[in-house]
Parts: sequence; C-alpha cells; structure tokens
Amino acid sequence: MFYIFRSLIRDSTFFCWLEENVDKLLARDPAAFRYAIKRSCENKAEVVKADEKEADLRATLNLGHTFGHAIENGSGYGTWLHGEAVAIGTCMASTLSARMRWIDEGLLKRIYDIMKRANLPVEIPPDSPMNLEKFLKLMSVDKKVADGQLRLLLLKGPLGNCVFTGDFDQEAMEMTIEDFVAECSGVS
Repeated sequence: MFYIFRSLIRDSTFFCWLEENVDKLLARDPAAFRYAIKRSCENKAEVVKADEKEADLRATLNLGHTFGHAIENGSGYGTWLHGEAVAIGTCMASTLSARMRWIDEGLLKRIYDIMKRANLPVEIPPDSPMNLEKFLKLMSVDKKVADGQLRLLLLKGPLGNCVFTGDFDQEAMEMTIEDFVAECSGVS
C-alpha cells in the first residue's frame, strides 16, 4: 500500500480517493489497482523528473523511512517487511508532525484510520527490542544525516504537504519515540 505514503506527501485528492477505495484495493479490484498504481507512479515520476540528482525534493519520497529503517535494523532484518516498517515509521512521523502542531489531529486520525483499514501495522509490537537509545543510535547513521544533523521528512500544513528538514523539535521526536516504545514494552 505504498500508495498511501505518496498521497500523504503530495496528492490530497489521491489520499481522499484511497480513503474511499481502500476496500476495493484490498479485494484486489483490477480497476482500482490500475488507477492506484498509475497515480502513484505519476506522483513518483513527477518528483524524480524534477529532482534527477536526488536533492531535497526527491527525499520527499521517503516518508516514514528514517523511523522505518531503524525499526527494520533494530528488530533484526527479516522481522518486518520493508513496507510494514515504513508504515509504522509513517505513523511515527505523522504523530511527531501532530505533536509539533504541523498537522491537525483530524489528519492524524485519518492517517491512522486508513493504515488500519489497509491492514498495515501502526505500532511496534510488545516483543520488540526497540527503545529510545536504540532508535536514536540507528537514526544517527541514516543516509538522511547531513553534517551530523538528522533530517526528517515530516508532514506540514494541509493534507498533501511535507517538508524535509533538520529543523524539528528534538524533544518532541524523543517523546514520540518513547510513546511508541512504551507501548511495545507495556508501559503506558
């Protein structure tokens, strides 16, 4: 369901279509699949064409990846499919965006709702070895670290908008990570 990730960063109309058609996609409706794949490819092609050298714009294709890569690596490769880890990472990035008031709570709820409807994981399971220290260590070696500064792709503004930035609230990020790992350790 990579369609969801791309619609969040640049195509609010497509996100709304996905909300209305996720059941058709899960049922493998051919017409819904054709449209979703076509629209997702168009979105990606527009970004790649505009940023062939992989500067900042192309990084917008990586919503949820920094958190997701940490989950994949820290949990042991093979524990999660890449898309599953990125789905959780997208929930983390969205939660952080809402915590910083860059998106509203209504959009955050819509993101979680569509992820759940698409049968994607939205939280780290109780048996995960992840904790704040491990997350921070793994994120510090992500390819999106430049000159020692972590940069994240976060949602900002209305649906379909994002920013690739190192200018985010570090404390809010750590609180978000702790919320996710506290849930997996049974701490509330």
